[in-house]
Parts: sequence; C-alpha cells; structure tokens
Amino acid sequence: MVSAVSAVVLLVMIGVHTLFAAVATRFFRIRLETQWGAAIYTLVLIPLVLLASTLVWSGALGIGTDLGSREMVVMLVIALPLALGYTIDVFWMPHPDEVELPEPADDR
Repeated sequence: MVSAVSAVVLLVMIGVHTLFAAVATRFFRIRLETQWGAAIYTLVLIPLVLLASTLVWSGALGIGTDLGSREMVVMLVIALPLALGYTIDVFWMPHPDEVELPEPADDR
C-alpha cells in the first residue's frame, strides 16, 4: 500500500520532470534550425536527463515509492512527463516564430 506522502512525492517528481521536459522541448525548438534536430534531441537527451534525475532522486537520495517494476518507473517518471512536456510545448504554447520579441535596448 502506498502512503499519502509517497504518492505526493511521486506526483511532485512527475511534475518537476514534466516542467523540465516542456522547457527543454521549447529550448530545442527555438535553438535548432530543423524540425528533425529538435525531435532527435527531444527524444534522446531529455529521457537521459530524466533517467539520471530519477536515479539520483530514488537511488542516492532515497526519495520516492516502490512502484513494483522497472517498467512502471519508466512509464510514470520518464515516458509520461516526456509526453506531457512535449504536448504542453507543442499544443498549448505559441509557435516560436509567432512570438514577438522586444527590440534590444540601445546601450550607451
């Protein structure tokens, strides 16, 4: 049985990972010239960082709950935040080309 504290910690971990995935996806979409480059970096680098974060949180720090299997951990803490973060960036945020940036200040 999962305690309430463990469930809250798991939700916080998923939330932090989702936030990171959304920000990193936006960064790759803005910085990289091609759509394929952004997609490849999103599908390779973000899961590696989420895996490292999961290993640090649950291994070294001992934070989290026992989910029962490795597959469940990968699904809940890596795949779900990656999918949510990508969805937030693509569907709910304006396209990077549509955002108007202010003119740079004239430094004297």
